[in-house]
Amino acid sequence: MRLLQALALLCLLAASALAQATDILVAASNDTPALQRFVDDLATRRPDDRVRFVHTSALTSPESLPADSRLVLLGADALDWRLGTPGGPPTLVMQISRVQAFRRLGDSRPPHLTLLWSDPPPSRQLRLIRQLLPQARRVGLLYGDDSRFLVNELRRLAAAQGLAITTWYWPDTRDSRPLNRLLDGSDVLLGVDDPALYNPGTIKGVLLASYGRRLALIGPTAAFIRAGSLSSSYSDQQDWLNELDRLLSLAPQHWPREAYPQHFKVLSNPQVARSLGVELSDDRDQALRLQQWESLP
Repeated sequence: MRLLQALALLCLLAASALAQATDILVAASNDTPALQRFVDDLATRRPDDRVRFVHTSALTSPESLPADSRLVLLGADALDWRLGTPGGPPTLVMQISRVQAFRRLGDSRPPHLTLLWSDPPPSRQLRLIRQLLPQARRVGLLYGDDSRFLVNELRRLAAAQGLAITTWYWPDTRDSRPLNRLLDGSDVLLGVDDPALYNPGTIKGVLLASYGRRLALIGPTAAFIRAGSLSSSYSDQQDWLNELDRLLSLAPQHWPREAYPQHFKVLSNPQVARSLGVELSDDRDQALRLQQWESLP
């Protein structure tokens, strides 16, 4: 009799645990070994949930998915699929930049979406300038049609840190005159994640022009450090897993409409620093100083 009672209790506990488990669907328009490792690591972190990957081509409509599931979308293509209908489960969108989202959404923020920005936070990048180049005050900013919306925000954030933003519109990257005029009135160049301005075809010219004046480029992302950018903050896969795990532990009604990851690192180019006469401390120290600054009330 006691054995039957114990078995019944175990069945009830198992059923209760199953009822509390959440379906977490990770979707992207491509499938790579790195992505599979990401999904596997997320499943390891959340053993009580059911985590699986699906290609966006295998999805039908968001409304066909269970309302109590959670969607994690990677990339702009996956976001385009999600924007096809306002219905469907709560959704976290990763690997999306501010510029990419603005093209699709403008200033709107659909209530069913949480956008997790892939580009570094402007305030963090500006603070990194203060740490690395304490004498710099005039921050040069190139912008294009897709990144124009960031200018006023950057001016406000820079002013709060005692910096001034000098801007120049650069509609045609084949014309170097706007770049050179901007550099003539700047102490440092801050790159924004706008592919029309910063891409494999333009970065060499930007760096040659800036370093010819012994000016550093900060950002636009860590991907440009090897090319010759001085430094940038960034979030790696473990940082994103920490962020995703934290948000999935919250009820969706407590998710923000948009957010930068709280977890991050700093990557610098020591060779560039030496050529510009910049004294670099350890990247971990730079990240720690940024974290301490962001934790201030």
